[in-house]
Amino acid sequence: MKVIYSLYLICIAFPLLLVITIFVSVSIILCSCIGLGGWSGHVFGSFWGWSFCRLLLLPVTVEGRELIDKQTSYVFVANHQGSFDIFLIYGFLRRHFKWMMKKSLRKNPFIGKASESAGHIFVDRSGPKAVMNTINQARNVLKDGVSLVVFPEGSRSFTGHMGYFKRGAFQLADELQMPVVPLTIDGSFDVFSRRSKWINWHPLRLTIHKPIPPRCQGAENIKATMTEAYAAIESALPNKYKGMVENPDQ
Repeated sequence: MKVIYSLYLICIAFPLLLVITIFVSVSIILCSCIGLGGWSGHVFGSFWGWSFCRLLLLPVTVEGRELIDKQTSYVFVANHQGSFDIFLIYGFLRRHFKWMMKKSLRKNPFIGKASESAGHIFVDRSGPKAVMNTINQARNVLKDGVSLVVFPEGSRSFTGHMGYFKRGAFQLADELQMPVVPLTIDGSFDVFSRRSKWINWHPLRLTIHKPIPPRCQGAENIKATMTEAYAAIESALPNKYKGMVENPDQ
């Protein structure tokens, strides 16, 4: 079966996904020229993520969509098992959201430009003024049901376990007094881990947890939300991936 699956990837799935990636990127860039960057980023981005999972024949299970309100803006925080986290969230969260991503990703010729055109937020940590500009950008974007998705570990796991959480996403949620929604991703590490050289067939599961509302504002709220979100995400992981393992590049 592995040989047949590999032949299918090489001969059918990969060529189609390359065409889809170019089509989606160019479409978002062109739509942004007529003021439709945000809309196209959501519609075409969702199609892109859905296409990757479906064309690679990966079974997807989503739990907990009923816990979130379509009209409310949230800060979604997820564990970062691997590259397929992006496709899973993009294709199956079914929310209009913006990614908070590393500034270096803007250099990617297709995806970086398309992400910029779609209004995704690039994090600049070069100084206090740059961080404040990031917060202001988020404040302007996160309204009318538009949400934010962040990987608070900052980098993909080497082991499938969660590393420690950085404060940025929780500080932003505290600043804007927005509820935080933990997301558990399971299976992405088994499909294509950070050390993988080839894609493996494996089911993917996205668990949406109950929103964590701001209880106050300041350091106490940030710490409490981080702790609660971490516990919620870890609770839906299989036992083999529970327990913190710090990533060397965190």
